[in-house]
Amino acid sequence: MDLIETAARWAAAWRERDATAIADLVADFADPDTPEPVAGADLVAHVEAVLTRFPDLVLDFAPAVGADGTAVLTWTLTGTHRAPYLGIPGTGGVARADGVDVLSVVDGGVRVRRHFDRVALASSLDHTARFLLSHDEVQEYGISARTSAGRTDYPRVLTFTYLDFRDDVEGAEVDLLSTEVVKSLRASKGFLGVGTFEIGSRKYTISAFDRPESVRAVHARPHQRSLRKFFRGGLCTGAYTSVWVLERESFHLRCPDCEEMVDAGVGKTCACGTTPTPDPLF
Repeated sequence: MDLIETAARWAAAWRERDATAIADLVADFADPDTPEPVAGADLVAHVEAVLTRFPDLVLDFAPAVGADGTAVLTWTLTGTHRAPYLGIPGTGGVARADGVDVLSVVDGGVRVRRHFDRVALASSLDHTARFLLSHDEVQEYGISARTSAGRTDYPRVLTFTYLDFRDDVEGAEVDLLSTEVVKSLRASKGFLGVGTFEIGSRKYTISAFDRPESVRAVHARPHQRSLRKFFRGGLCTGAYTSVWVLERESFHLRCPDCEEMVDAGVGKTCACGTTPTPDPLF
């Protein structure tokens, strides 16, 4: 079998973004996104998923190099990111990555192993990777984010919600909807900020408001769209919503000059005459 010729046909099939031709050329294929090698219809589905994420995908292949029954193709990927990948909602940005395809003959069929750095690809979309334990014997771990309205008022009411999502694709859709909701909230006077965090297959949101009446701001049009997706569109497997009203609070700040701890909640001034300035809660 002429692996150099097969490698040239492999590269041509990718240039033409022909999932069926790609699958017909090889016995099996694996890359960092496949938990195990795939072939036939499963490989077609995998390639179609790649092309859904990056519909204008371009793999710029260098000429194949062969030695000892192996052919190696190096390539550079570029493509517009249009659908969720690695938990990243479609950004519309251009993804870039370098990689290599290694072709070899096993049991009379061609096996392809593709190698590339997913962290580098995510970085090209302005996403920074962080590596976390999923859990230990005591805790589960996740990721978080915050949005501030820039106000130093302390809240009189919080809303606490969570959504259970099925997979990374659905989780990315939830993120996009949540972003639109937060954008609408920032335009309301009583909104102070929001913190979100994700652990396992659950996304939590804590939103802060200056008074109970301000919570009505969550019923803006983006939130209504999210509700329709949840109740009618099959989004997520469950949800919890709640509103929490303040019962009591305390707030202390340390003076940056004399190091005295000051009861900032009642506007106290330290012994050196400084009134510490609070930062926004979120």
